Amino acid sequence: MILQLLHRAVAPVFIGIMLGCTASSNQQPIVGADLVSAPIAPTSYVGANGYRWANVSIGGGGFVTGVYTHNGQKDLVYIRTDVGGFYRWNAKDKTWIPLNDSFSMQEKTYYGGEAIATDPNNPNIVYMAAGKYSQWQPKGSIFKSTDQGKNWTKLNIDLGMDSNDEHRWAGKRLAVNPANSNVIFFGSRHDGLWKSENAGATWAKVATLSPTFTKGVGILGIVFDNQVPGLVYANIYGDGIYQSTDTGVTWSKIAGSPAQGQRMAVANNSILYVTHMAGVSKYEKGTWSNITPENKPAAFNALGVNPNNPNDLLVALGQSTSTKIYRTSDGGATWTEKKASIKHTVPWWDDSMFSLWTSAIEFDPKVPGKVWLTDGFGIWQTDNINANPAVWTNYEQGHEEVVAFAIAAPPKGAVLLSGVADVDGFYHNNGLNAFPAKRFEGISPINNANRDTYAIAYSQTDPLRIVRVGGSRWNSTYTGATSTDGGLTWKRFGSFPASMPLRVAISATNPNLFVVAVSKAPPLRTTDGGASWSAVSGLPNGPEGPWYWGQPLVADKVDGNTFYYYSDGKVYRSTDGGVSFSVVNSSIPNINSDYYSYALKTVPDAKDEVWLSLDWEGLFHSTDGGKTFSKLPSVEKAHLFSFGKPQTGSTTPALYLYGKISGMGEGIFRSLDRGKTWISIGSKQNPIGGEPNVMEASWQQFGLVFIGTNGRGIYYGTPDDSKEQAALSSAPVPPVRP
Repeated sequence: MILQLLHRAVAPVFIGIMLGCTASSNQQPIVGADLVSAPIAPTSYVGANGYRWANVSIGGGGFVTGVYTHNGQKDLVYIRTDVGGFYRWNAKDKTWIPLNDSFSMQEKTYYGGEAIATDPNNPNIVYMAAGKYSQWQPKGSIFKSTDQGKNWTKLNIDLGMDSNDEHRWAGKRLAVNPANSNVIFFGSRHDGLWKSENAGATWAKVATLSPTFTKGVGILGIVFDNQVPGLVYANIYGDGIYQSTDTGVTWSKIAGSPAQGQRMAVANNSILYVTHMAGVSKYEKGTWSNITPENKPAAFNALGVNPNNPNDLLVALGQSTSTKIYRTSDGGATWTEKKASIKHTVPWWDDSMFSLWTSAIEFDPKVPGKVWLTDGFGIWQTDNINANPAVWTNYEQGHEEVVAFAIAAPPKGAVLLSGVADVDGFYHNNGLNAFPAKRFEGISPINNANRDTYAIAYSQTDPLRIVRVGGSRWNSTYTGATSTDGGLTWKRFGSFPASMPLRVAISATNPNLFVVAVSKAPPLRTTDGGASWSAVSGLPNGPEGPWYWGQPLVADKVDGNTFYYYSDGKVYRSTDGGVSFSVVNSSIPNINSDYYSYALKTVPDAKDEVWLSLDWEGLFHSTDGGKTFSKLPSVEKAHLFSFGKPQTGSTTPALYLYGKISGMGEGIFRSLDRGKTWISIGSKQNPIGGEPNVMEASWQQFGLVFIGTNGRGIYYGTPDDSKEQAALSSAPVPPVRP
């Protein structure tokens, strides 16, 4: 089960255990000091036929598992994430530039950030080890850039990587020799130590290092001593710290080294510091010393050594809800707990998000007092670590790493409603280029609790009436909520059975009637807006959630008593308001729902019109309530699809497809004649390859389409008309009252 969960899971898998707790007692928020800033347009990409693509600004962040500064160039900072790739800091605008967006869906594993390393002697050269899951194909690989990540060249090394697996928050597996930039080491989880002696052109496995590996973790870190040429250390998690004095030709285990090291750093006086599962240790002149703060055994992870003062260190407790940060100015003889005050650039963030599962701390080598910190939600910076308390500010603009479960783009109200993992979802009242004002409410009784929204639906004849379902994985409590004002405010269900809800469909004419598909159990039905529930008859148990991306359930957009459901090659229909379903078609292809995407959708003003996408089996269309389906001959693959507002002068909904069209290849397409002809609207620069999960198009503006991903947030594509785009993406949306 763990492997299956990790195969589908997202950042952070385990964060749910602790979110919902209040901020650590060492944090002192500054009242009235929020720094919510004016919108900065996100990085955009030119698409075909006049389209432009960009991230919806959420500020949702995600698990940032490492931060990397360059000793030779001011403001050159990189971050790695577990499922959202790598980013580079843009100091001028205080934004993050995504570096992995050129990878296609076939290369989706490369959106996993296993490791990154800069060339200490050339600030333009950077290497990344990218791979989400070792079971996937292609395997992970190492890439090289000579322009700070603008372009990448794949190197000739393919190894299983697991950026979203155990101890992803620790270590630095990739290192460039400061004495000779041609020498690079990569410590893998599964395949030992690898070395290149020609700047990555070729690689060879190092046979002389043969420790006892912990399965799935392997070599957690590699670090060079900048002062002693040839001296390099390897952290073998579960075994100990090994050293080589001849640049990796031979290796020996250091006696007495901590067995479960998490991070290593070598100060400029050649002292080696190690955080580990039992504390903090240092290695000096052949001797290990225990320098754990407060002299109490505890798991420590984040470790930063001031490059300008070898006795100045910062460390943080391991993966915890109450991470404490300690500082020493005497090499660990004494420690002081660092108190923190919090400033926010994202309006919906709260103080409990600071240092939650802290992963990395780094001193800025060029600006005294500046320190970077990353954790389970994002990136923080203080300009003065010497202050007490230190003031930490979150910088999230451009770092969009949320995982999208659901999108709705109704004809009234906000232009977008989003349901996501960990941080619930949003009413995008500030346009698409500005952060939402707040998170959804109503599902969890604890406002700052970790929670997901798995599905959102609105009633066709009254689109301000909305229902959403979700819950909290951290304590296995699930329910839903309804809204009468388009998603601005929510009312929690009066009751809900002990089941995980996956999808919801709401009657086109009765907003109090909706059907919910649940995980591994029969679907449920309510006629009183969620106050009471009854089992639906005639349908199989739902698939296992929550990491499930199919869309098997939909309501007819005209007939309020008709619902449709797809499972295992069968289309089911209910004409009695979801009380019972029966098979109306059993000749549809059966696809493996664990690996392929599928979706049922209906069309406004078209009773009995049903569409079904079945990934590589194509796109199917019915006009008789699912009794018969015809396959669109031009569609070779329908991974995702959606309908949106017709173009001016037409009543035919615009049809959008993420898939493959005969003679046009794979990409993103639009049709204005129900799939008879297509144009490409996707971007070669950014094919949105980071596991696209869900697609919806706007019913308020023709041409606007949304794609939600598994770790790169939500993208929007729109015709590149500067006036129309500016009005859409920046203008706040006033609340629409019923």
